[in-house]
Amino acid sequence: MNAQLALLPDVSTAQNSNHEWLNQILLAQRNGEGCLPHNLGLDSTAFAQLQQRLVLPFQSNATNQALEKGELRQQLLEMRRDEWQEIRDLLLSGRRNADTAEIWLADIVAAGCLGGNHLWRDLGLPSRAALRDMLLHNFPVVAQRNDRDMRWKKFFYKQLCEQQGGYVCRSPSCDQCPTYQDCFGDEQ
Repeated sequence: MNAQLALLPDVSTAQNSNHEWLNQILLAQRNGEGCLPHNLGLDSTAFAQLQQRLVLPFQSNATNQALEKGELRQQLLEMRRDEWQEIRDLLLSGRRNADTAEIWLADIVAAGCLGGNHLWRDLGLPSRAALRDMLLHNFPVVAQRNDRDMRWKKFFYKQLCEQQGGYVCRSPSCDQCPTYQDCFGDEQ
């Protein structure tokens, strides 16, 4: 138990790390990168709170095209709200409880899972390693279960499958699956 507590960061460390990730995600979204809606998948109150807390002062300098894409992505999120909620709940079930930004990140990651690219790209992060670090930092109980380095979106849906049986896997185990490379192959 004491070893587990030693792994928990102090609150200021958690907040600083989350500020960096949140700044990066918002900046990428405003630059037209990734797949996130204008409010990143957050409701308007949470989005306003996030903007107040960020280290970087953010003026909305998004182009009209980025704003239109953000609005369209919000409509798509609304059509898949149940799926978004399941992924969000999965993440929150394994949160560290060191920072309230974990809730915002669960919302944002769930919105990113609805995109069509690798999750780290859909979030606007620089690499898969950055995504892994963010997930381990904020949702360690869930992220540590990905001990075979499965792609994150595939991993989250597999977790939902194992919990609820809603998503049907093609094989009884990943090692026997004909699409193994889709889940575990290199991400470029």
